[in-house]
Amino acid sequence: MGWLWALIVGGIIGWIAGMIVGRDVPGGIIGNIIAGFIGGWLGNMLLGTWGPEIGGFFIIQAIIGAVIVIAIVSAIMRSSRRSRG
Repeated sequence: MGWLWALIVGGIIGWIAGMIVGRDVPGGIIGNIIAGFIGGWLGNMLLGTWGPEIGGFFIIQAIIGAVIVIAIVSAIMRSSRRSRG
């Protein structure tokens, strides 16, 4: 049951980060979950483990990390569209 909770929290983190950046995450719900998981990992690597934790994610770090991930993915997607067109 813990993995299900982690998927839900990861999806919510990815969704919040997408709202902050102002971009939709490619891949919809699955993309949100992936962004939340990668953002959680990145945030913990950059900022450490402190603050509130839900579902194995330190919320503040995970959101900051997911914002970074979504911004990078958005920039890559935008530059690849320009180079094609």
